[in-house]
Order: sequence, then C-alpha cells, then structure tokens
Amino acid sequence: MADAVAATTTSGYDPRWDRFWTVPPLLILSVLFFYPLGLIIRQSLGDPGTVSLAAFAEVLSSREFHEGLQHTVVIALGSTAGCLVFGFVFSLVIAFVPFPGAKFCGRLIDTFIALPTFLVTLAFTFIYGSAGLLNESLMRLMHIDLPPIDFLYSQWGVILAETTVYTPFVMRPLLATFSQIDQAQIEVASSLGAKPWRIVRQIILPAAMPALIAGGSLCLLLTVNEFGIVLFIGAKGVITLPVLIYAKAIQEFDYTTACVIAVVNVALSLGLYSLYRAVIAHFGSKRAGLV
Repeated sequence: MADAVAATTTSGYDPRWDRFWTVPPLLILSVLFFYPLGLIIRQSLGDPGTVSLAAFAEVLSSREFHEGLQHTVVIALGSTAGCLVFGFVFSLVIAFVPFPGAKFCGRLIDTFIALPTFLVTLAFTFIYGSAGLLNESLMRLMHIDLPPIDFLYSQWGVILAETTVYTPFVMRPLLATFSQIDQAQIEVASSLGAKPWRIVRQIILPAAMPALIAGGSLCLLLTVNEFGIVLFIGAKGVITLPVLIYAKAIQEFDYTTACVIAVVNVALSLGLYSLYRAVIAHFGSKRAGLV
C-alpha cells in the first residue's frame, strides 16, 4: 500500500484506476451482446416465471431440426474441405511458381476478403443460374428448352459458393507461412534430385500444416454461421440452422423454437471458436501465419 501511494505521489499515476478502464467495454458488451443473448436464452426456457426444457426436448427431437443440423454440418465440412484444397493449391502456385502478377494476386486476396458474400452469389447466378450465361449458351447450342445445368440451386451450389467466398481466409495465412520458408531448403532438395511433389510433401506441407489447421478452423466457424449465401441462392430443400432460425422467427412467428435453435447455434459456434483459439494457442500466431 505504501509503495502504491509512493508511486502515485512521485509519478501522478495510480495503478488502482486500471480496473475502471474495463467498465466501459463491459457496459457495451452487456447492452449489445449479453442482454440480447440473455433474452434469447430466457425465451427458450419457456414463459416468464417458469423454467422448462420442454421446448428444447421438442425442438431437438424434431425432424426439421435434424435436417437443418445435417445440412449445416455437411455444407460446413464440404466448404471447409474445398477451401483447404483450393487454398493450398492456389497459395502454392502464387508463392512458388514464378509468373507475372504473382505479387498482385497475393495482394488481391486481402481485397477479396473485404467484399460482401452476396456479390459472389450474384455472380454465380448470372453465370450458372437457370437463365445464366452458361445455360443460355448451352440451350442455344443444343437446341433444348430446359437448362442443362441445375446444380446451383442445390446443396452443391451452396458448397461451391461458400468455397469461393472463404478460400481467401485459408490463402492469407498460407501465403504468410510460405514467405517464411527458407528457399535454400527447396533449392538443396531440388539439386539432390527431389521431385516437386516430394518437396511439397516433405518440406512445404509440414511447414504449412499450422496455417492450414488455423485457416480451416476459421472457415468451419464462418460456414456454420453462413446465412446470406444459402438464402440468396434459394437452394431447394437446403435449410441450415441460421436459415431455420430466420424462418421460425420472421415467417412463422414461432419465437420460442427460433430461440431454442439460436441457443444451439450459439453453443456450436462457441465450441468451434474455442477450437480455433486452441489451435492458435498450440501452434502460435506466427506459425499459423496470422502475424
């Protein structure tokens, strides 16, 4: 205590005031996050004055919820796998295959991340939609009345759109990791007769694994909560948990069911976020390509 008073007297700074700087952020979080989340949880537990898990039992046992959860998991896993494959291949080409504009392509990744997701979905509709450029051209060429390509309005169309949108989230940490690889290792391995695939498998891939896991975890988190792409495409019969929450709350006014599904979705998101943070803590931000 005497030391604190002496420090305050000599420098005019009181360390005890540091704790008060946490009050404004906590107030903002309470108003914008904790209070709405509390209302959702309270609504999911039944009428005011009672606490019941009956709504959870009813919703979690329903076929509609099971299908929504299945679609969410399948789309998230499929999109994440696509992001990992395409992200690794594209990053490999940009980082290690010399061609004009390689640096520009690397910088373009950051710009692509900032674009809204509906732009990609809109572009897919113009190209692959029933009245899109590809179908119109094929219908004229083949002299048919119905569009021959109809994958866009299915689960595969959603996966392709989400893969296109979120692949840069894998490429960004990968490119940062590839820039840290010692080129001398690759040159020595090549001079000793190692084939390109062996160099990738034994030198590049082990170094890229932390960035791949970190980027994949982030993509999994983002695709689980993706709403705009699924809604914009309007895939037939493809209802994910975010879309199901929207349908129950906005279209059917069934707020209790919507809140129950929202609580499950939040719990799933927090679990995936914990996984993402655990990956970063295990490998470190630098090895994961995030700094």
